[in-house]
Amino acid sequence: MIRKLTDREKTVPATSAESRFFTETLEVETLSPLAFFEAGLSHYGEHRFFWQNADKTVKLVGLGQATVLTAEMDRFQSISSQWATLCEGLIKEEKDINPVLFGGFSFDPHTRQDDEWRAFPAAYFTVPLFQLKIEKGKTYVSINYITEEPQAAADFEALRQERDRLIHIAQVDEFTFQGKPDVIKQTELATERYVDAVEHVTSHIKAQEAEKVVIARKIKLTFEEEFQKAAALHTITNEQSASYHFGLQIGDEMFFGATPERLVEIYNGHAYSACVAGSIERGKTSQEDQRLGEVLLRDKKNREEHQYVVDMITQVFAEFCTSLQVNKTPKLLKVRDIQHLFTPVEGKLANDMDIFRLVEALHPTPALGGVPRQEALEIIREEEQMDRGFYAGPIGWVDSAGNGEFAVAIRSGLLTGNEAYLYAGGGIVADSTPMEEYAETWVKFRPVLRALGGRLHE
Repeated sequence: MIRKLTDREKTVPATSAESRFFTETLEVETLSPLAFFEAGLSHYGEHRFFWQNADKTVKLVGLGQATVLTAEMDRFQSISSQWATLCEGLIKEEKDINPVLFGGFSFDPHTRQDDEWRAFPAAYFTVPLFQLKIEKGKTYVSINYITEEPQAAADFEALRQERDRLIHIAQVDEFTFQGKPDVIKQTELATERYVDAVEHVTSHIKAQEAEKVVIARKIKLTFEEEFQKAAALHTITNEQSASYHFGLQIGDEMFFGATPERLVEIYNGHAYSACVAGSIERGKTSQEDQRLGEVLLRDKKNREEHQYVVDMITQVFAEFCTSLQVNKTPKLLKVRDIQHLFTPVEGKLANDMDIFRLVEALHPTPALGGVPRQEALEIIREEEQMDRGFYAGPIGWVDSAGNGEFAVAIRSGLLTGNEAYLYAGGGIVADSTPMEEYAETWVKFRPVLRALGGRLHE
């Protein structure tokens, strides 16, 4: 039920048994999302997020925490239920935009917890205290306040003053890009284990235990000093302009990246997804780039890998949607360092479905897990021997009206103090070779490596 903020004391029972969720929106002159992100550094520097979709029609920044939702088991259903309960207590006026819940899910909660992921539970979502949203050419700053106290007016007035302070900083103070600190060490982690895993996985596939399994690995960068979080987002958004950009900061750690792959979007009851699988490098000239693209479109291994994803996503959409549209042949999706096979899928969502149900059904796609899904996951747990954390998991947002978007968190890294962990993988099939797969991971490391000033592997 949506109530007016101005009527809140009349319509909400004065009892701590019921949480009340207030939101208030102010339309402002255009603000730089990164300037607003950085405006929150001193007071909210441990709890921030950043989002920008691939066509830059939606930009989000969150500062502070109105509340945090986490879950370990039954995590998709748990977050969905917690969010629905919160929204039942929402108090807003018609002019106020819908509050946003932002966060993500780990790739696999059953893998062991590597030390760098200690701050990230299996599911982590936050409603920001201060929310910037830029959409359709308009810029909005909202306050989100959740309380069980019977009187909230004084607290809310203090939040209005804080909102104005943040807007002023973002508009007036000059955002200074500190530059990239020197990388003093670049370390490949468990490379032999990765090579062995690829060999073992091809044996599993030849034994018909699976058709495809995605195996990933990681590298580590050590910097001379701590890498400025906003600087990392600034660099990667400039260098990978055709991607989904995200940053989720929990304490001193920020998971961020520039992914080409949308998992699912819901807008006004329609669902959209993108089948992205099969890849090849970019050419050094336009002619070479075109030739490589044509090679990719004709390549049997990549087309099969792509079709696994198309079949799976189409099957999920057929279950959750009342109508369906799928292109018959893939197109090329070109980003700075790599080109992919790409097939869009869309449908009209059934009335009783929400975005979390779709995310659960789609994750992991064959592009990040394998085929069949459960068998591939068991092989990954056995052979990869790495906690992916939020790498390759769903990351994104949903608002109180049910609109939202999740991307697949690839081309990503984890910044923690003066270190960064970068992740990349590829689909293994029966005729995969360890050295070819190893070389492909370097192409996929490049976006984040370049953003952080690491050494590119030629």
